[in-house]
Parts: sequence; structure tokens; C-alpha cells
Amino acid sequence: MGFLPFDLDASVTDTPKPTVEWEESNCLLCDGRRWSILVEAPDPAPGCGGFWFAVVQCQDCGLCFTNPRPSPRSIVQFYPDEYLPHHNRPHPGRSWWRSLWPRRRASRARRTVAWHGEGRLLDFGCGGGGFLERMSRAGWQVTGLDLSEAAVERVRSELGLSALAGSLPHPALPEQAFDVITMWQALEHVHRPLDVLRAAHRLLAPGGKLVVEVPNIDSLPFRWFGRGWFGLDLPRHLTHFVPATLTRMLERAGFQPDPVTTLRHSNWLRASARLACRLKGSGLWRGWLRSKVGSGLASWVAHLTGRSDCIRVTAVKAQPGPAAQAEVGRTAGAEAPVRSSRVRRPPGGRFRST
Repeated sequence: MGFLPFDLDASVTDTPKPTVEWEESNCLLCDGRRWSILVEAPDPAPGCGGFWFAVVQCQDCGLCFTNPRPSPRSIVQFYPDEYLPHHNRPHPGRSWWRSLWPRRRASRARRTVAWHGEGRLLDFGCGGGGFLERMSRAGWQVTGLDLSEAAVERVRSELGLSALAGSLPHPALPEQAFDVITMWQALEHVHRPLDVLRAAHRLLAPGGKLVVEVPNIDSLPFRWFGRGWFGLDLPRHLTHFVPATLTRMLERAGFQPDPVTTLRHSNWLRASARLACRLKGSGLWRGWLRSKVGSGLASWVAHLTGRSDCIRVTAVKAQPGPAAQAEVGRTAGAEAPVRSSRVRRPPGGRFRST
């Protein structure tokens, strides 16, 4: 499986293509080797080299993931310095590409975590540290973790908060050191999400809680926009969850997840409409969805039907018996396939965007 060249912008042709080390992955949930192409889309960022990327769906468990994908060493070049989630405050001078990332201050303010245990919190994928800052002011003992060394340095120097560079597992973090771990729009970025969740399980104190929020590819906005859906964000998003696969992955990591909830984000719809207009040309309905009225009404339709493009779940660290301990201790390479006759497939089945 390869990738296709695509000229998003005439100015991009003068930019040298990045040197990419590619890797092809088995299913990140069941280690299956059978998949079908769900959608192909370009990287919307300027200077992306014109690459297209494929999202495939495992035929055994239904998980969707980017395949092939840049290796961990190569993917860092797809996170430019102006990548907005790595900044605590809006980046000055919002170009068309920066405008694809909605301002998240309001949505972050709605995120709440009930006090738990001793109030020790780890924010995985902390970015610019806005959530860390708010929780610290509320009395939490906070630690941030992010792959971006520049973002971590800003959290330390500008906010004066504890932050580490890297991913999970991390050698500087001892077991049972936290009461709550949050992953706001972060789990979809990692190459081995099941390993990350298992490491989070070890870091939590008994009865600790994990809060995960990710885009939902089983959504009406994905059906509406296809390769122009904001939630794809290829190649930075490597796993594309639906409620069933997110729940199953949490269970395999040793957690007891609550029911998944859907979240309404009209600004995500506007971002999708802007990107779709750029990729496919303007149209009446896309123009309507770029407005606050249109996007607001459409986001309510998606939310009331349970098909919003963002999902959130809280999971509790289970107290495993011998069988569950064996399950949690499996390595990713030794995963047994998860087969189900009742996999809820994302809309559209197998298709190829044009």
C-alpha cells in the first residue's frame, strides 16, 4: 500500500518534500493482518510534500487506523512549530491552515474532572498546558507529558508547572503515582495506543480514573465530509476510534470503562467545512456549514442522533484477577485476534474518496 501525490497549493510545490521512513502496521487492537481501505486523504498542512495517506479498517475487530504511516522518528516533521495544540494561547496570525484548528479555550473550560484520591493528575499530551494550569489553580498536583520538547519547555518556563517530554511508558514516572490521568485528543496520535493505555493502568493508584477524549470516525460529520473531515488530521492521527473499539481497547488494557458519551463541537464542523471547501471546492451546503448558525444546527443533529464527531469515556482501574492480569500483561506482538460478529462498522463501508 502506498501514497499518492497531491498538489494542495501551488506554493507547496516549491517546498522540499520531507524524507519519510514508512512503516506498515498490523491492527493496533487485535494484531490482525486483514484490512480494507476506508478513506484516503491528504495532509492539510502547508509543506506536507503532497502526500496522501490511507485509513484502513481491520476486518477482524473493526478498528480503523492509518496504514502505512510515518515511523516514530519520521512523524515529528509533520508537527510544525505553528501546530496550535502545542501553544497555550492562540498563535498570532491565523493563516488558512491555522484556522482549521478551532480555538479550544471554551471547550477546555467545559472539561471537568471530579476530585479523586490525593489529587495527583497526569495530563498525557498536555500541549501548551492550558488544562494543567486550570487544574493546578483548582488545587491538583499536576504533571504534564508531551512528545513536543518545545511545548514541554513552554509549560515549565511560562507556567511554572511540572512537565516531561516523551510518551508512555516513561522511566521517570513510578507506578501508582497518579489518581487521575487525562488524555484530551491525544491517544489517536500515538503509534502503540494499547501499550500507552497499559502503561497508564500501571501509573494509576488502585481505583484511579482515566479520562479519554478522541475524534469519532463513526459520525455524521465524517459521512458528510469524507476526506475533508477535520477529525482525520492525517498523518498526525494514527488511530481512528469509534465507541466500540475505544471501549474494547480500554478493556484489554485492564480498565472498566463507563458508557461512552458524545460531545457537540460546532467549531469542528466549521473547520471541516473550510477544509472540504479547500479540497473539493465551495458549495452551497459547505458554505452554510461554515456559518455559526448552520454549524450549530448541524452539530445538534449529529449530537441528538448519537453521531457527533467527538467521544469521551471515563474508565476505572480494575482490580484484576489472575485471568485479567494475564490479559493486561500481554505484549502487543502476542495479541490474540479479537473476532466479533457484531462489529459496528463506520458509515460508508469500503469506499475511496475522489
